[in-house]
Amino acid sequence: MLIAVDHGNYSIKTPNFSFVAGLAEHTVPPPILDDCIEYDGRYWTLSESRIFYMRDKTQDDRYFILTLFAIAKELEKKRYTSPVVSVDLAVGLPPEHYGVLKECFAAYFKREKPVRFSYKGRQIMLSINRVLVFPQAYAAVALDSSSTIGYSRLFLIDIGGYTTDVLLLRNGKPDLQYCRSLECGIITMNNEIIRKINTLHDLHIDDEHISAVLLGEDTILPMDAQDTIRSATKVHAGNILNQLRELQFDLRSTPAMFIGGGSLLLRSYIESSPLVAKAEFVSSPSANVCGYEKLAGSILNQGGHTS
Repeated sequence: MLIAVDHGNYSIKTPNFSFVAGLAEHTVPPPILDDCIEYDGRYWTLSESRIFYMRDKTQDDRYFILTLFAIAKELEKKRYTSPVVSVDLAVGLPPEHYGVLKECFAAYFKREKPVRFSYKGRQIMLSINRVLVFPQAYAAVALDSSSTIGYSRLFLIDIGGYTTDVLLLRNGKPDLQYCRSLECGIITMNNEIIRKINTLHDLHIDDEHISAVLLGEDTILPMDAQDTIRSATKVHAGNILNQLRELQFDLRSTPAMFIGGGSLLLRSYIESSPLVAKAEFVSSPSANVCGYEKLAGSILNQGGHTS
């Protein structure tokens, strides 16, 4: 069985699920075992409090445990009830980190022995056979040539939770000599907006309030607070584009395709910027993880191995 997981700094995504990349640890079983994992003598539930940004997510077991949640949810969705599970795992890394971290990231998920854990009280013995690692952004468009055809040069820009990743495509192929990962994603923007709203309006808000305003959803926030959110978002979008320009990623001379949930939040500000001549947007925030699944499926069908 092939399962794809996108390990974002803000959220964990599979083709069917998305949840905040946050964990709460319990030394005893929680009163309600729904959405609880027991692993290595400890109990874990998902939390809305995100794990702090880690460039290298293999530093401890937390992202492995989040992966167990992702796998368990996909097994439940597929109505797979056997206690013995064998999977191939498709994952991704920012393009700039791909060459340096891919072997370490793949090894992180491999275990010498099957992993025993329980999910919602159900015992599972999991074997992860092959781990295939792909570069983010490129994975989102790799098997859809119609989205990149006709461009001799195209910037792929993935605005994620903590990072904004940019990669140059030359005639549809990634040029890993021209890729960067900037620490200016949506989390950094939201932290600044939350601080401003508290200082200027004496209000306590969170990420969901900000997303609601930017997506035009119903909110009871005062209009002046909404204006502060929009103006701070415009500044943040401008800062991203200016940083890219300073790094020779000039979006006035080369078209760009924006990927990721963060891109959708900033879309109106990007489209109206004089620093962008031509921008297209991938509408699905799960484009990367669906790309991992398609790429891995293609490789495995051809008898390939770990990427």
